[in-house]
Amino acid sequence: MTGNGRYFDEMHNADGSVREAYSDYCRWFHEQKTSLLKRKHAEAETNFRKTGITFNVYGQDEAEERLIPFDMVPRVITANEWRRLTRGIEQRVRALNAFMHDLYHRQEIIRAGRIPERLFRDNAAWLPNMVGFRPPGGVYTHIVGIDLVRTGPDEFFVLEDNARTPSGVSYMLENRETMMAMFPELFMRMGIESVSDYPRRLAKSLAACAPSCSDGKPVVAVLTPGIYNSAYFEHAFLADQMGAELVEGTDLRVVDGRVAMRTTSGYQPVDVIYRRVDDDYLDPMTFNEDSVLGVPGIMDVYRAGKITIANAPGTGVADDKAIYSFMPEIVEFYTGEKPLLPNVETHRCAEEESCKYVLDNLAELVVKEVHGSGGYGMLIGPTSSKKTIEEFRKKIIARPENYIAQPTLALSTCPIFTRQGLAPRHVDLRPFVLVSPDRIDITPGGLTRVALKPGSLVVNSSQGGGTKDTWVLKD
Repeated sequence: MTGNGRYFDEMHNADGSVREAYSDYCRWFHEQKTSLLKRKHAEAETNFRKTGITFNVYGQDEAEERLIPFDMVPRVITANEWRRLTRGIEQRVRALNAFMHDLYHRQEIIRAGRIPERLFRDNAAWLPNMVGFRPPGGVYTHIVGIDLVRTGPDEFFVLEDNARTPSGVSYMLENRETMMAMFPELFMRMGIESVSDYPRRLAKSLAACAPSCSDGKPVVAVLTPGIYNSAYFEHAFLADQMGAELVEGTDLRVVDGRVAMRTTSGYQPVDVIYRRVDDDYLDPMTFNEDSVLGVPGIMDVYRAGKITIANAPGTGVADDKAIYSFMPEIVEFYTGEKPLLPNVETHRCAEEESCKYVLDNLAELVVKEVHGSGGYGMLIGPTSSKKTIEEFRKKIIARPENYIAQPTLALSTCPIFTRQGLAPRHVDLRPFVLVSPDRIDITPGGLTRVALKPGSLVVNSSQGGGTKDTWVLKD
């Protein structure tokens, strides 16, 4: 199995030979009987069903709970490649935190004319409540997911920054556990960096961001919207793995100026809340008064410096795709360095000339809503019908500031296991980053998402994609 030449094949060279990163894996693969591999493939799906590794899909007529497809062929990244990526990721995350602080304080980057004021003035994710406030430890984005795509041997691009509530880390961990259970001999044969200690590192990183009022070991809780949320499995999984309490808004209340959770022995103060509830639902006294998912008064406690909320309210500004288009300027402004990881070329429809270019070339571009996520609200021009393209044209003309456009990238491919054998499919990568006051910790690997349909460039699980284990090789 080799690529068709149009895309970078991560397993094979152009002449069909196996790249060094995959050499040990390929030798092992060809030693296996096909019947055994097929049985293992079926076992993996059964395991995921038993474990309950599912996600919810909203607005669908069919069953709302779905299994995330898992592919048992790992994605392999060399130690050298990973070192280059981590340097770029760390630089970007450092800049994102500095940007968040500046945006809610002196706004030097706007005064310097490096980004336009309209990007946050008209942005619902920018919260006036955070102006002038410095979170405990000075950390805004405690957990970050940086989405990367690859187009060549040394060509990695940042596709998105997820600085609000990045999801998917539980699938990274379960993918690894499943692979180790099915193929322990592979892990004996190959030196692969571990990801299994992520929950411990997450707990340690969150505890390091606890406010100064905490006594003894900081108490950490995971705040979930509840069982009907699309990522509820992950909320419960991480709370369990960290040894933290999984709570809903009704389990929390403000007691004596602290946020406290209900226990069998009364209400116990909480120091850090890893929240998986959106800003708008966090505090009905500050944001959406109809919310029953958050905690009345939590923002007052937060601004008094008596609880840490991870990630900080207002970090959704950094998820905005219009802000993303200025990340090269943001990185350079706060680090004094050129970005080590480039952005994908991006056209801002809010700018007249760019909008004209986009409208003239819709059939060749990928168009995204600036606040969109999960593969929704986007146009992939080369695979869309003329009718769909014209519908998008009307949307862009009506609200140009709501869209950005990018070229259709030649995403790299990795093999997946099919009934006919190995077959190439397009992939992206979401490494997970933990930020504490004194360090940035990047888990060696991340979540590889894979488009399971031949030719598809959409890897999101909500759009029919799957996941696979990501192996970073040791030196």
